[in-house]
Amino acid sequence: MKIKNKKKQNPRAILPKKSKNALSKKIASFSNFEKIAEQIKTKLAQKKYSAHKNQIISQRNKISKKINNTRHKKEVIPKHYVQTGIQGFDKLMDKGIPQGSSLIICGGPGSGKTIFCLQALQHAVSNGQKGLYMTFEESPARLKDHMHDFGWHPEDYEKKGKLIIKQFSPFEVTRQVEAMLEQAKGELMIDVKPLLFPKSFKPDWIFVDSLSAIASAFIGKEETYRIYIEQLFKLFEELGATSFLISESIDVATKLSTSGVEEFLADGVIALYSIKHGNVRENAVEIIKIRGAGFSKRIVAMKIKDGEGIIIYPEQEVFGEV
Repeated sequence: MKIKNKKKQNPRAILPKKSKNALSKKIASFSNFEKIAEQIKTKLAQKKYSAHKNQIISQRNKISKKINNTRHKKEVIPKHYVQTGIQGFDKLMDKGIPQGSSLIICGGPGSGKTIFCLQALQHAVSNGQKGLYMTFEESPARLKDHMHDFGWHPEDYEKKGKLIIKQFSPFEVTRQVEAMLEQAKGELMIDVKPLLFPKSFKPDWIFVDSLSAIASAFIGKEETYRIYIEQLFKLFEELGATSFLISESIDVATKLSTSGVEEFLADGVIALYSIKHGNVRENAVEIIKIRGAGFSKRIVAMKIKDGEGIIIYPEQEVFGEV
């Protein structure tokens, strides 16, 4: 016996009227996906951002690209956290900076990198900790003058044995490292301690100003520089010191990653921005990463005030679209 093929029933026919209307709207919206996608592509291709936003995007992308593409060390849960004492900055973190972390402080000229580090240094030594500021550019006298401008008195802490501001020659470091490598006969095991600390001084905080200056002395000797930086980070880790390493972000593609290991070795990256807005410049700060710590992922306003130093406004976003 032949069985007649039943006519396929339209699924919409068995739906209530309200459901039919809702389904129709969904189908109509699906048909617009290609149109919407095309509009988004067009808008992105045009890149119609304000000049204000373009400045941050330009500065931020250089840093973020390197961070996002780098490898990461194994995550370790920190036991203790430290504060910078910079007004408003510590509120950007859940608990603070994991003690013993190494952080890169990057930004262009005038963004406040040196003041940021000097202010954190002042907070550390005023709370009884030992601080070492290694300068490869400015003289100790000039740095002390900067501190006096904000009402800080480094000489008081030098007398107490809590503070050392010491200048190093990047080219002298290069010569010493090369001599040590020659003595090690290719074993790549060098001791950077004599380059850094006076005897019997073990710092809790270390500031390096700057990686860019050190890298400039190793031009054409990238492998030697890489070995030195690896040993430097290793030493900081062994000491358990919290360290801030300054770097100019304008040349981040060549200077922040001269050897390709800085971002891997560093536990955190803090970016300082100097943004031209109309006829004035505005400053902003962003924590890009801190290993082992929760932090606010926003770009927030920052000011450098005479007699006070840096003030961060954690609730005042520069803009949220980046």
